[in-house]
Amino acid sequence: MTANSDVVTAALLVIGDEILSGRTKDKNIGFIAEYLTAVGIDLKEVRVVPDIEDEIVAGLNALRKRYTYVFTTGGIGPTHDDITADSVAKAFGVSIDVDPRAVALFKERAPTLDLNEARLRMARIPAGAELVENKVSTAPGFMIGNVIVMAGVPSIMQAMLDAVSGRLRTGQKMLSETILANAREGDIGTPLGEIAKAYPETMIGSYPFFDGKGPNTNIVVRARDASVLAAAKLAIENMLTQVNASLVALRK
Repeated sequence: MTANSDVVTAALLVIGDEILSGRTKDKNIGFIAEYLTAVGIDLKEVRVVPDIEDEIVAGLNALRKRYTYVFTTGGIGPTHDDITADSVAKAFGVSIDVDPRAVALFKERAPTLDLNEARLRMARIPAGAELVENKVSTAPGFMIGNVIVMAGVPSIMQAMLDAVSGRLRTGQKMLSETILANAREGDIGTPLGEIAKAYPETMIGSYPFFDGKGPNTNIVVRARDASVLAAAKLAIENMLTQVNASLVALRK
């Protein structure tokens, strides 16, 4: 991966009727979000579209103009409704055909495999695309322009993401700290908002939950600059000390 101080952004286009119908529960979004954050790429948007060519093309063209990278999952299998590769080719205005590089991978992995019509569908790659290795089941993904096309099966997607990550430009990593408030979200909302305004280079979120003692809140502060993160964290901790002292006084 090539490091860069600039912010590098990404979107994820999840493709498949089975996701929208609920028959398949998506397991890729969280993994991809964490993976990209760890290497210094900010996942900014996720869209889910059906297996309809016009929907895929429209979504892809909108996202690839807006973000550094677009990742897609799903729709590159052997069946008739796996239309992602064709849709990507249409979005880029290029032809698509059985790629001899992909065929060679199949023959190398399983020399006696019957390369029937269904399997050859998985060897169809848009013109000009680079292959993305698939160590799990051979059939490759591909990268064209700023678009990385991957399988929907989680284990295969993860292998493809590992394979392509070294080609990606990355930015400065986002740092994060989590602070236990020991207070309800409503008790800290106003002062926390004031801290967020005072530290515009940070992203501050509050996440309520219930523990054995009752309602509580985690505060997560994120920043790219370690000194800014530390200053915001200290401000939050000081605010929590004051808020909790006030809450104790009110209970007396």
